[in-house]
Amino acid sequence: MKIIIATTQVPFIAGGAEIQATSLKTALEKEGHLVEIVTIPFKGYASDVLISIPFTRMLELAEIHGHKVDRLIGLKFPSYLIPHPNKVVWLIHQQRDAYDLWESGHSALLNNPSGIAIREAIRRMDNICMNEAKFVYAESKNVARRLMKFNSFNAAPLYHPPKNEERFFCDRSERYLFFPSRLTPLKRQDLLLKALSLTKNPVKVVLAGTSDTPDYENVIQALIKDLKIEDRVQFLGGISEEQKFSLYSKALAVIYPPYDEDYGYVTLEAMLSSKPVITCSDSGGSLEFIQDRKSGWIAEPYPEGLADILDEVWENPTQAEKLGIAARDYYCQLGISWKSVITKLCE
Repeated sequence: MKIIIATTQVPFIAGGAEIQATSLKTALEKEGHLVEIVTIPFKGYASDVLISIPFTRMLELAEIHGHKVDRLIGLKFPSYLIPHPNKVVWLIHQQRDAYDLWESGHSALLNNPSGIAIREAIRRMDNICMNEAKFVYAESKNVARRLMKFNSFNAAPLYHPPKNEERFFCDRSERYLFFPSRLTPLKRQDLLLKALSLTKNPVKVVLAGTSDTPDYENVIQALIKDLKIEDRVQFLGGISEEQKFSLYSKALAVIYPPYDEDYGYVTLEAMLSSKPVITCSDSGGSLEFIQDRKSGWIAEPYPEGLADILDEVWENPTQAEKLGIAARDYYCQLGISWKSVITKLCE
């Protein structure tokens, strides 16, 4: 089949969604399909939303130079608004400012005079476009739950493996906890740092990742200094794939405490590395894979609660090793594969 993958990207910022799109393209091509990725630049500003809805609705991708496009797979708002007679939605996430972030008070639209009107326009178009699709899948149960809660639309969760899944490995643990992620408020690096300042033990953490905005890295660096934990935090910034595999393999455990994550590659990458994950009770997607004290730890999302878990992990390295092995076993039991994803998206 000739297939278009439609997605959205903020220019110069790449994360899990971009990895998912390129990995999907590779998997489809391995099955013999002809595939292109169509990416819509989108900064997420209120003005972008008002422009993007009519723009995407006017795009015509059912045929290209007389050649029929057999299927369009939409991943993110507003790309899945593109009309197509054989459209499938594999929902990474909706425009969260109009949904769960609005409800929790984290939405940028709350400070916009036209915020309510923009929110309603997004919800109205989502309802129309989900009904246009032949099938609707979500990348996790958490994303599917939101779609049902806010749009009363049922989507089947469809898990996929992280990039280079076969290259993750486990090595002898060293005395550090690893937190790899983009630097952004929703990932909650600040929560970890505040918790670290409250631990009874000299817990050491390695942070890796680049910032979504120019100033947020400075905010994190300033917080490390203010909390006087410079000797316990190693900040690496952006790292290579090889560095990532090595840091996972030698970590005592992996920390991943985001707020209401959609899916979260970090959890799966840790499991593939036979490392337990420390997450939070409101972290969303990671809770679909981590069972408390069976394959990791689930902390309460405040500094004191997370600090207690950090101390427990630091004091019990043998327990961490056992939970890491259990996490890897559980990943294998789930049967996550690109083969199953392609079967669903192309049926």
